Amino acid sequence: MGSLDWIKGEIESMKSAGRFVPIKVLEGPQGAWVRISGKDFLNMCSNNYLGLANHPEVKKAAIEAIEEYGVGAGAVRSIAGTNEIDIKLEEKVAKFKHMEASLVYQGGLLANSGTIPAIVGKDDLVFSEELNHASIIDGVRLSSARRIVYKHMNMADLEKNLRENASSSSRKLIITDGVFSMDGDIAPVPELVDLAIKYGAISYVDDAHGEGVLGDHGRGIADYFKVSDKIDIEMGTFSKAIGSMGGFVAGPEYLVEYLKRKSRPFLFSSGLNPGDTAAVLKSIEILERDDSLLKKLWSNSDYLKKNLSDVGFDLGHSKTPITPVMVGDERKTIDLSEKLYASHRIFASPIVYPTVPVGTARIRLMPSALHSRKDLDYAVEAFTSAGRELGIIK
Repeated sequence: MGSLDWIKGEIESMKSAGRFVPIKVLEGPQGAWVRISGKDFLNMCSNNYLGLANHPEVKKAAIEAIEEYGVGAGAVRSIAGTNEIDIKLEEKVAKFKHMEASLVYQGGLLANSGTIPAIVGKDDLVFSEELNHASIIDGVRLSSARRIVYKHMNMADLEKNLRENASSSSRKLIITDGVFSMDGDIAPVPELVDLAIKYGAISYVDDAHGEGVLGDHGRGIADYFKVSDKIDIEMGTFSKAIGSMGGFVAGPEYLVEYLKRKSRPFLFSSGLNPGDTAAVLKSIEILERDDSLLKKLWSNSDYLKKNLSDVGFDLGHSKTPITPVMVGDERKTIDLSEKLYASHRIFASPIVYPTVPVGTARIRLMPSALHSRKDLDYAVEAFTSAGRELGIIK
């Protein structure tokens, strides 16, 4: 039997380098404030952008679905059958996204790792954005396709790589995050789609952080740029602004029918639980009828950014509610997080390598529609005090 003792050394190395971040245990629901170890902390690190994870209507829909359908799908949809509520959700997602059809997965990571290997293989080319999410990187690796990385937000570099491989008869896929989760900037999707059309490539946009945040009533990045009719594949998650669990891909109906017969997470893993499915359906219904939560999210985001910037914090180049407080040094970033937690009751996790490159450590703040101005003022005051004490700002 092999020894796992080497793992202890790896853990010690992470601790000495300031990269071992303890995981907090929550004692209640996600909200503007959360309970940890019997105390309330201002929650500044959740992707629950709109507060739908604990919304009364969403909870009620999940409970009613469990009463009607039970708690589990039983087996994979292609063997045990697809629950009618799954079909309702896929039809709802396609309509919401202005796409022809959609396929729901058990999570966003599985949507990428299941779809990418189904559409490209070892003889194909993938043009992948430099800062793409790990699930995209894993999906490309699983496909065995040749990966060509283009520079962040750089369409000239993308076209250069496309031009250099224009004579190749291989299938070509261009894939990018829509909103980059660690920096909050937005991919130049219209230019990317135009290049895909010009060079005969498939366009694929991961809109995990755009769902419920960008576009009309939160329809996402394709709606934001008005290119829904040009993008080949749009992927998204239900675990962030939508407030529940799961992921999806949307595109032509024939793509969805193909994935139902080729995508391994669909074929070899059970479908979403009925409660999760119903919760997502209700969240989308709420978005369709009312954009007040979306407006509150953006108002809070603008307010937080202005006030943090005014006291001297570097917030990078975010164009979305994602608010990275750039520190750089990993040990100092963890010290800032710990001070905010211990002295100010603020839950704001440090983001260090390997989640971000060495030297770009930060605390990523995530304002939500649930936060009050009083909450945000409290956060700014705490960051100002701790930042000055640690020499991050003057």
